[in-house]
Amino acid sequence: MALFRRSPASLALRPRSIAPNTSRRAFSASRTRCGYDDTVQNLRIGKHTRVIYQGFTGRVATGNAKDSLAYGTNIVGGVTPGKEGEHLGLPLLPNLRKAKEQLKPDATAVFVAAPQCGKAIEEAIEAEIGLIVSVAEHIPLHDMMRVFSILRTQSKSRLVGANAPGIISPIGSCRIGFQPLPTFAPGHIGIVAKSGTLSYETVASITRSGLGQSLCIGMGGDIIAGTNMVDALRVFESDPETAGIVLVGEVGGRAEEEAAEWIVDYRKRVGEKAKPIAALVGGIVAPEGRIMGHAGAWRGAGERTAKEKYAVLEAAGATMVQHPEDFGGVMKTLLSQSGRDVSKIVGNAQKQQLSKRGYHTMRRRPAAAPYRQESRITSNAFKEQRRALLLGPDQAPAPLEPYVSQAGVSLSDTEAPADAFHLGVTVDRTARSPCLAVSPSTNPSQLSQRLRHFPYDWREGPTDATIKSAIAHMQLDAAPPAARAQTTALLRALAKMYTDKEAVTLSAAVSIDTASGDLVLHQPTLHLQFDDAAFRSCNRQEDIHSLRRKNLEDPAELEAEAHGIVFLTLPSPPASSTAAAAQQPNIGTLVNGAGLAMNTLDALALQHSGTATNFLDTGGKATAATVKKSFELILQDPRVRVIFVNIFGGLTDGGMIAEGILLAFREVDMRGLPVVVRIRGTNEGVGQRIIAESGLGLEAFDGFAEAAGRVVELANR
Repeated sequence: MALFRRSPASLALRPRSIAPNTSRRAFSASRTRCGYDDTVQNLRIGKHTRVIYQGFTGRVATGNAKDSLAYGTNIVGGVTPGKEGEHLGLPLLPNLRKAKEQLKPDATAVFVAAPQCGKAIEEAIEAEIGLIVSVAEHIPLHDMMRVFSILRTQSKSRLVGANAPGIISPIGSCRIGFQPLPTFAPGHIGIVAKSGTLSYETVASITRSGLGQSLCIGMGGDIIAGTNMVDALRVFESDPETAGIVLVGEVGGRAEEEAAEWIVDYRKRVGEKAKPIAALVGGIVAPEGRIMGHAGAWRGAGERTAKEKYAVLEAAGATMVQHPEDFGGVMKTLLSQSGRDVSKIVGNAQKQQLSKRGYHTMRRRPAAAPYRQESRITSNAFKEQRRALLLGPDQAPAPLEPYVSQAGVSLSDTEAPADAFHLGVTVDRTARSPCLAVSPSTNPSQLSQRLRHFPYDWREGPTDATIKSAIAHMQLDAAPPAARAQTTALLRALAKMYTDKEAVTLSAAVSIDTASGDLVLHQPTLHLQFDDAAFRSCNRQEDIHSLRRKNLEDPAELEAEAHGIVFLTLPSPPASSTAAAAQQPNIGTLVNGAGLAMNTLDALALQHSGTATNFLDTGGKATAATVKKSFELILQDPRVRVIFVNIFGGLTDGGMIAEGILLAFREVDMRGLPVVVRIRGTNEGVGQRIIAESGLGLEAFDGFAEAAGRVVELANR
């Protein structure tokens, strides 16, 4: 096939976004004098913040509100549709309009399940509530893109989440979310994190150091977030109570890169007065092409790896750590090096802590102040959530063909030629919207540099100008008119399919046949990824979900899915590789929380030269039975020589984990393998006591470094 040739392209540094058209009428009734970026100061919560709940009378919201009230949060009432009266001695109203008028809230905690959550957030935006915190898991991606398309049109409401632990000001005694309260202590370190569990371990380290926390913001683990790292950094910079800053990132998206760019600018602006910043990035050893527990924990085309993000943050001036338990000591050192009086900062934090019941991650807590393990909002089908469905090239033509045929483009079963173009639609995490993703090259060595995003409004679709800009970047100016027209039609068709079928990414390589002047789409390059939550949470897109072929998937991963566990079997390096000669995977890992599970793999490999056989997140609703099933999954792999249980209890109870370990030893053939246990956080003392008194020969540790060192020693015996 003769192919259209184009002029050489200059290389862009990284994929960049062009702001989407936002000319649509504003959703909020207020006049938009500023914009969504100007709502970041709504994140500065404290004793003054008047909080309401949406879904107030639900079981999870009720328990959460009781704990938050006891903590000191200024909860003034809540909303449950169709109900009016009192709940927990506070006003209960049937809708947000009445709540806004009568209660005058500053913030709302959205404790509404995934199928209704998008609508609940929209109602809060329409009511012009200043801060909206959404904690539910498994909200369909396109529900949230609609929400973000609305948020951009107004300047009153700020969103935290979705799928986020929330926001908490220990120094202001205000929690909006489900963070484990005993772990927090008033103080002067600001924290922003994608992962809930990683943030809890970070908080515990800061608490143990005596520094405490001023404000902690959970971004959430979804593909797009209402509040990102730069938003948090802007707040921390101007907050007089914040003396130092911690960032906790992970694989996927550009949030960490954008934070690094902000840090460079900040240090130039402020100079020696800059607040010290420490950071961690999870997923450095995560395998390519896999979703690492969180819906957003995957690397898209053109995005940096977690290892590259680590390097970018370090180059920007952030001090990098490899495990969150190190943050406390590192931050004290940084504060001292910056000329700040650490003893004074710690003393001020201790004065704040005297008036509050503290946990400080010690082994014992006052018997009179037990901590209730909390739940979080999930969809009813949480046990089967995968968050993505990827169709192979042989499956893709069925759903794609009706859209491609309308564009007048033919599918070819041939491989893409060397000078093909990359073309598709995906999500732009920075713009929080869909985008056209195009490149003048499909060469893997160039794609990450030449791919460019052209965002557009989810409700409007791509404009003529957006499509024209995308085609110009593809360098199709000199292409035959028919090919340019087909490219325009194909981009429109893919954008329509993207919305119709609730896709995450639709992409392929295309080329131009100079003999006919027509555009050719190469079937072997098709990449069609769909959001599984649309079906699991809302029973939408059944036709797409029916294409899933479980018979081709890892049986252990499917078994885990049925029990609410996220489990990935990690491959061994090729026998001929240098890595294979150095270390074969032989450590089974059992961890709670996707972020902590990623970091466990990283720290084992980078700090202790250990290699894991699997990624396992027990899930936020883990039970003793879940822990037992986790052991069964790990033990199916004959490579495993030692099992490492690494738990930091936030939502997960340390005592329950310990009971699950004992259950596994009673009912599962453990193959005589050694088990090393580290339990910290919620009810850690109970869990540690159960392990110590079990008589099973389990090895228990407090610190990660000691535990991981022992694990690697046992693995290599």
